[in-house]
Amino acid sequence: MAQVTAPDETIELYRRHLSTGRAALSRLLGDIVETASNGVWVTAAGGRRFLDFGGYGVFILGHRHPRVIEAVHRQLDLHPLATRVFAEPVTARAAEALAAVTPPGLDYVHFVNSGTEATETAIKLARAHGRTALVSARSGFHGKTIGALSVTANPLYQQPFAPLLTETTHVGYGDAAELRAALAERPGRACVVLEPVQGEGGVVVPPRGYLRAVADACAEYGALLVVDEIQTGLGRLGSWWGVEDEGVVPDMLLTGKGLSGGVVPVAAMVARADVYEPFGRDPFLHSSTFGGSPLACAAALATIQVLQEEDLVHRAAKIGARLLAEVRRTCERHAPGRVTEVRGRGLLIGLEFATQADVGELVLDLLARGVLVNHSLNASRVLRLTPPAVLEESDLAFFHEAFDSALRAVVSRA
Repeated sequence: MAQVTAPDETIELYRRHLSTGRAALSRLLGDIVETASNGVWVTAAGGRRFLDFGGYGVFILGHRHPRVIEAVHRQLDLHPLATRVFAEPVTARAAEALAAVTPPGLDYVHFVNSGTEATETAIKLARAHGRTALVSARSGFHGKTIGALSVTANPLYQQPFAPLLTETTHVGYGDAAELRAALAERPGRACVVLEPVQGEGGVVVPPRGYLRAVADACAEYGALLVVDEIQTGLGRLGSWWGVEDEGVVPDMLLTGKGLSGGVVPVAAMVARADVYEPFGRDPFLHSSTFGGSPLACAAALATIQVLQEEDLVHRAAKIGARLLAEVRRTCERHAPGRVTEVRGRGLLIGLEFATQADVGELVLDLLARGVLVNHSLNASRVLRLTPPAVLEESDLAFFHEAFDSALRAVVSRA
């Protein structure tokens, strides 16, 4: 069968076989069909290129990093999927590498295929320890499978699938006192699931000391603490993990998105030995046919090595600080009052607008100038920037010129 690249044909196939909603969105965005990628650029049918400041946090290494591609090609030629009967070395080495860069004591790794599966794994492991009362934050995002959706406190996504898991409580993000009160009502029975910075919630950075207070409250009331670093981890915030700043070591840590190297989907739940014990004792208690495949783990192992050897975590911090400052200056110059706040850490930056309409207009204006960005699923007035850590000076200059011009165009229409 011939490859389909024509925009009209591709979108019609979406309409007929995938999603009428996605087809309509594609029409709204200008019938753009992506067909190739390399580095920080995505190429559309017809050859038009877009600087990728989106990707929902996946492309910390950019697209098709040569080291990751080489590792995946090698594994594809050798042994892409395992029998699940014998031990397999690439998965073992990837687990060792991931455990080595997570906070101390998080030594056991359970590989899965997606972020929501990592959340499901953590919820099941918590239940194996009798922690059946789930506590999460409003506007948080942890996935859309039933368990993960139960702790993703957004009625828009929850209500069509109710009832979800019972005994689930949502508290205000950044409010340690409210969380402590919720745990006090559920001593020895709770599992807390939180992000160190809420990504889909609109890049919400909690007050200093919040994560430390959460960890202390969990210890006091016998709750397990799950920190969701699926979007924030592996350098996205300018540090390996968002919990590092406050010296917090959770009972379980979730990672994904960037772990793929932007090449093969992979995610993981990493836990302390005593917490992991039920799964460690019985490897069939929670399993997945494709989870931890040699192909995915080759990508994960190469990604960790690239982050280390190219010093990309430090690079993310430096580029992120510059980008945040420049975006703030541009917003203050052209859109005071229209942009109510610019916030973020590292290469996770959110621009909050006074109206949702301005977000949509800016997305379209940036696309017209060759820049791809994302909105925030749980915060419709927040535009989100999640660029790669491999940006060069010329890429930053391209973005700043496009952003300046696009923002001025949006404001001029008022």
